[in-house]
Amino acid sequence: MEVSRIENLPPPPGIISSIKAGFDTIASHITAILMPLLLNLFMWLGPRLQMNTFFSSIKNQLVSFWQGNGVTAEEIQRALENYDRISNINLFWLLRTLPIGISSLLLPQETSATPLGEPAVWQVNFLGLTLWFFLLTFLGWVGGALYFRSVAWIAVPDEESAIQTFRAIIQTILISIASGIILMTIGMPIFIVLILIVQLNPVLANLFVLFLSLGSMWIIVPLFFWPHGVFVKKQNFITSILNSIQLTRFTLPTSSMFVLTVFLLSFGLNYLWNIPPKDSWMTLLGIFGHSFVTTALLAGSFIYYRDMNIWLQSVIEKIRPNQAVKQA
Repeated sequence: MEVSRIENLPPPPGIISSIKAGFDTIASHITAILMPLLLNLFMWLGPRLQMNTFFSSIKNQLVSFWQGNGVTAEEIQRALENYDRISNINLFWLLRTLPIGISSLLLPQETSATPLGEPAVWQVNFLGLTLWFFLLTFLGWVGGALYFRSVAWIAVPDEESAIQTFRAIIQTILISIASGIILMTIGMPIFIVLILIVQLNPVLANLFVLFLSLGSMWIIVPLFFWPHGVFVKKQNFITSILNSIQLTRFTLPTSSMFVLTVFLLSFGLNYLWNIPPKDSWMTLLGIFGHSFVTTALLAGSFIYYRDMNIWLQSVIEKIRPNQAVKQA
């Protein structure tokens, strides 16, 4: 009886079929890639927002402070090298927010010339840095909400209407803040423990990292599908994370493989998109390819989330009558 019940269960949604459906959907709705395409073009051809002038103005004070506290010259040199890298970051990269945001190809340190010549560089002071940080983060949240909303509506047009724009923005902000708090709460203790283990035994540190890699899917998968309940089922951010945890609990092997496949495709293809030099118009091909693939993968994740929830509901409905008969 038990074997028969298991054999009668429908098969779960396929990983490849969901991703293929996402590519087919975006191929027939190519305008869905417009937002990542525009962001990539802005990050490539637009001005750079940097803080190296502000950092340079306080560099001497920092060096004097380090010397006064007994920091060696070699350590100061390494600190200054890292200091210079940070100061050259293009702050417009803050428009790429996580876990909900518009995907971007170019790295934050990208300062190379473009086909239009050297890009303009805007400098910020300490006050401007603070204001720009909050403004760009907020714009990233708004853009991410609109992007996810449009792709979800195209990929999963089963509902009568898409989630309301204002509600999508509010839920995006709440999810972004909550996920940041969760990651910091979990990540900081783990980072401290890892440092202590490295000091004791590097072999144990490698085993600890391996253990974290195996267990991280219990955190990564729920966070990955957290926004999907908002944009597919119009849930609030609390109901959505609970639904995502339930999905992970019953479908972890398949769902973790889906998330891993999406990450490998996305980050692996980024090496291909970055092959053309940034001062060549061939970079347009990489930008278009990145915008299309990342949008298609996002659409595929919405399709997988919908189909997996339908499958899970059908499995629960098939199991419950059998459990009731068995108990009777």
